[in-house]
Order: sequence, then C-alpha cells, then structure tokens
Amino acid sequence: MKADSYFKRKSRKILKSVLAYVVLLLACLIVLLPFTIVVSTSFKTDQDANQFPFQFIPEIFSVDAYIEVFSNGRVWLGLINTLIIVLPIMFAGVFMSALAAFAFAKLQFKGKKTIFSLLLGSMMLPGVITMTPAYVLYDAIGWTDSWAPLMVPGLFGTASCIFFLRNYLVRVPDALIDAGKMAGLSMFGIFRKIVLPIIKPALVAQVILWFFAGYNDYFGPMLYLSTENNFNLQLVLKNMITQYETRPTVMMASCVFALIPALAIYGFAQKSLITGISLQGVKK
Repeated sequence: MKADSYFKRKSRKILKSVLAYVVLLLACLIVLLPFTIVVSTSFKTDQDANQFPFQFIPEIFSVDAYIEVFSNGRVWLGLINTLIIVLPIMFAGVFMSALAAFAFAKLQFKGKKTIFSLLLGSMMLPGVITMTPAYVLYDAIGWTDSWAPLMVPGLFGTASCIFFLRNYLVRVPDALIDAGKMAGLSMFGIFRKIVLPIIKPALVAQVILWFFAGYNDYFGPMLYLSTENNFNLQLVLKNMITQYETRPTVMMASCVFALIPALAIYGFAQKSLITGISLQGVKK
C-alpha cells in the first residue's frame, strides 16, 4: 500500500511537470511565431514573400532585402539619431534617479514622506493626460522639431526608476552609511564610494530597461519631430512601410536590422538584468 501511494504521488508530480513544460513550450511558440515570420520573410525573394499560403522555409534563400536595407542611408541615420538621443539620458537619468532614491531611502529631511507620496502619485497619471500640456510648453519655448523634449526631461530621472532604486536602497545596511560618516566622507562621497557599488545590479538593470524604452520609443518622436534628418530609427521604419509597401522582404529585413542592437545588449547583459530586477540586494 505504501509503495502504491508513493508511485501515485510520483506519477502526479511527473504529470504536473510535463503539463507545465507543455504549457511553457506552447507559450514560447506563440511568442516566437511572429519573430519567425519576420526572419523567414526577410530571406525570401519578393515573389515568394507574396505567395499564399505562407511558407516558413524560403524556397529560394535571398539576402537582397538585407543588402538594400544596409545600403539605405536613412536607416543608418535613424540608428545614429536614436543612439544620440538615448545614450546620454540613459546614464544621466539613472544616476540622477539613484541620487534621489538615496535621499528618500537614507536621508532625513522635512516633508520627505509628502514628496515621496507626490512622486508615487505622478506615476498614476496616464501619459495622455500630460501629453497636450507638455507639447504646448515645449512648443512655446521652441523645442518642437528638436531632440530636446525627448532628452532634457529624462536627464533628471523618472519616478518609476526612483521608486525601483529606493526599494533596493532600503536593503543597504545603515551601518555602512554610519561607517562612511566615521571615515569622514560626505553624503555624496558615501553615495559614490559605498552605495553605488552595492546597488550596481539594480543600476545595470535600470540602464538596460531605459535603453529599451528609448530605443523602441515611437510616440514621442512622432509627436515632436517633423524634419526627416532628426527622425529616430522607429520613425524611419514607419516611413519605409509606405516606401516598400509592395516589398515585404525589405520591411522585414529592416525590422531584423532594428532588432540586432536590442538583442545584442540583452544577450550581453541578460544575467545582470535578471539579477537587478529580482531585487536580491544585500539585506539588513
């Protein structure tokens, strides 16, 4: 009887594991299906790409679409513009957010709880509510059709980044802060020499997430930019839909081109990203 009960429990456990893997495999296939279609179409000829029903394996393997994309100067200009917009605010914004998070987590000052509550309250506002007033303000000071509206606000950090890093910083032992004070360090010195190395996984995670958000941003550039030479990569890809409407191979190849930097960064920093998001920092 005990043996039968053991085998039943073992069988149920194996069955649950098999079902879990089947569900995860199906979910993975659903997620990868659009990406597979994009990559497959990009290596087809124009004639094969317009055939129905869709064939995942190209009959004729062709790289003509990639040659056309890589020889398109607008695509490279869009990529350069995107990096110019994203990279400065990616580092400056995270640094400023970390400073604010350090103040909220470890410093005592009047009105700290009220200010932090207002900060959290700002996260509850949908972006469409502030879209019109922000545009009116930037237009009044002459910032429209420039990168300034896309860069300047981000240089001072974001509420979500401050909130994330503040929750990470509360795990830093107060004894380390006191030790820094005893060593004669200023608060900024403590932040730079003690706090930043400890919260490095969280900082790396935020830098990567910030890059993805800026790299994939379409709505902001569409709203503020009107000169083609200022377009980021997403706006360039949008214009290519009209230009290559009858050539899906070129459109798909351009999408793969846009994915390469994001996939490269994610593959390089995947471990740091997962570690930072999991919030497994030092504990008190």
